[in-house]
Amino acid sequence: MQKKDRHAPFLHSFTGKEKTVAKRNNNFIMLPTVDVCFKGLMYNPKVRKGFIAALLKTDPKDVRETVLLPTALRQEYPDDKLGILDVRAMMEDGAQVNMEMQVDSFEQWDARSLFYLSKMYTEQIGKGDPYTKLKKCIHVSILNFIRFADDERCYRTIRLCDEQTGKKYTDLLELQILELMKLPRDLREDDEVIRWMRFLAGKTREEFEDMAGRSEYIEEAYRESERMSADERARLEYEARQKAIRDHEAIMSSAWNRGLQEGIQQERQSMIRSMLEGGASPEEIVRLTGVTEEEVEKARDI
Repeated sequence: MQKKDRHAPFLHSFTGKEKTVAKRNNNFIMLPTVDVCFKGLMYNPKVRKGFIAALLKTDPKDVRETVLLPTALRQEYPDDKLGILDVRAMMEDGAQVNMEMQVDSFEQWDARSLFYLSKMYTEQIGKGDPYTKLKKCIHVSILNFIRFADDERCYRTIRLCDEQTGKKYTDLLELQILELMKLPRDLREDDEVIRWMRFLAGKTREEFEDMAGRSEYIEEAYRESERMSADERARLEYEARQKAIRDHEAIMSSAWNRGLQEGIQQERQSMIRSMLEGGASPEEIVRLTGVTEEEVEKARDI
């Protein structure tokens, strides 16, 4: 029987030629904000148990078992080269927790997270199945950007409730949102979720070691991160994912800047046309606005 690969979340194998790209660095450590690292950590049963217990606000000893469910590399659009890596676990009572690390903000994030929570919920039953089969579903979004800029809370739980009374309608659907960039400066020792967030937001070995000393489950996460960082194939996949993320960010930034420049140019053309229609001469427009004669001529020809 073939031995199961301990680094199952990593996506593909590499050739001997590709392996020469990786450079050895004893101080190298993967960052959990890179989703392949986060997924690798969650493949460790003890790490997964500790993190989920923190989210559920219960003792890890009470989380008897978590079973990983298969997930695919989700693509938001047909030409999306980046995709979304997530981790989905089932609890002993049938409840499901879906966790994802999201580094980039985008306008449809709210709708997307609600869509995947609803999809996870409805996929529990088939045609003819009773509604009693439906179990609690939690979608956990770990954000490396600020989503709620109007308050300082870095961790929130969202459920369905009565708008007037605030009374909870059901606990079967739940969103948990962790905003790493809003972490408080002072560590609240009694809040396990905050401790996990500090670990996930860590950038150096010193930060990871500091948090590892505060919880045996976070310590296991640090040890797993060290094991993955020392694995050449895992490291190559991590570096490939980092490059994909950087390329995606560069493309998005370029598109935004291009759109901004196009918008500015359209606004200038609109201003010139308005002045021409108001009776201003090309010479007056150039003198008053600082635009070029070529821009005025172009606006007249449109």
